[in-house]
Amino acid sequence: MVDSGKALKLAGIRYRQPGFTLTLTLALAPGETLALLGPSGSGKTTVLKIAAGLLSPEAGRVQIGGRDVTALPPERRGVGMLFQSYALFPHLSVFDNVAFGLVERGWSRKAILARVEELLAITGLTPHRQKRPNELSGGEQQRVALARALAPRPPVLLLDEPLGALDLRLRESLLLELKRVLRAEGVAALYVTHDQAEAFVLAHRVLILRDGRKVQEGTPEEVFQHPSDAWTARFLGHKNVLGPEDAAKLGLPRGTHLLPNAALRPGRGEPARVEEVLFLGPRLGLWLFQRGVRLYWEGPLEPIPKPGTELPLAIDLQRAVPL
Repeated sequence: MVDSGKALKLAGIRYRQPGFTLTLTLALAPGETLALLGPSGSGKTTVLKIAAGLLSPEAGRVQIGGRDVTALPPERRGVGMLFQSYALFPHLSVFDNVAFGLVERGWSRKAILARVEELLAITGLTPHRQKRPNELSGGEQQRVALARALAPRPPVLLLDEPLGALDLRLRESLLLELKRVLRAEGVAALYVTHDQAEAFVLAHRVLILRDGRKVQEGTPEEVFQHPSDAWTARFLGHKNVLGPEDAAKLGLPRGTHLLPNAALRPGRGEPARVEEVLFLGPRLGLWLFQRGVRLYWEGPLEPIPKPGTELPLAIDLQRAVPL
């Protein structure tokens, strides 16, 4: 059944290749950003290619804006695409790169001028409108590619690790800019990343893939605070994933539990031995032993304890999350 209320819907998708099978259903509302998060080989880029029409599933349907496009080639699906390789035309100016797709679609000169100038202003590229790509920084090239993808007003934008080729500092600043532009344009976006921080900052919802299957889906807060299982908790960066024996040592029911960072309170409670101190600038990372259980805590703390010393540590077991 076609769902006219969704910008993108992948229904009952199955795609197989040697040693790997993807089975997935997902839906994306107009104006929503959904991040596909997972380790390498989990199927993230495969999902994007199926949505784009670059791969054909053996089962299932692809719908864009209420239209079944399963049998249509990429150029007839009307989606925007942005990848790590920006693929800008080196002989064209910034203006002409952004305008290229509109010219191909037969937009009027007046409409092209208005749309390109609008996007150059939104992306902060107006001062660079006559430059060629080789005169731009990596971040500026990324913004040109984004503006070009958005120019035809696609109902869906597909992004495959678009910030992956940039250094950390530039990636952080452009991530906020990308979020602002996506919200301003109101475009639905399917964003592929292996970076948890990118997914949480950018997306309304996060879908975690493992070995071609959906593990969990929800808001960033829901997924991080209540992971569906131990694998997901560890993948999201939680370090205090306790097995049944360690849980029992701390006074929890036997079973697997997540002990979030907020459950640990250094400076009070029973003594814990400091095993390792990680200086992380404005915060510390501490590996501690209490009741024979190895625990990790991260946050600001003064004075800085030394390895081998003892530090009072209170544990709020009410904050433990059963897995």
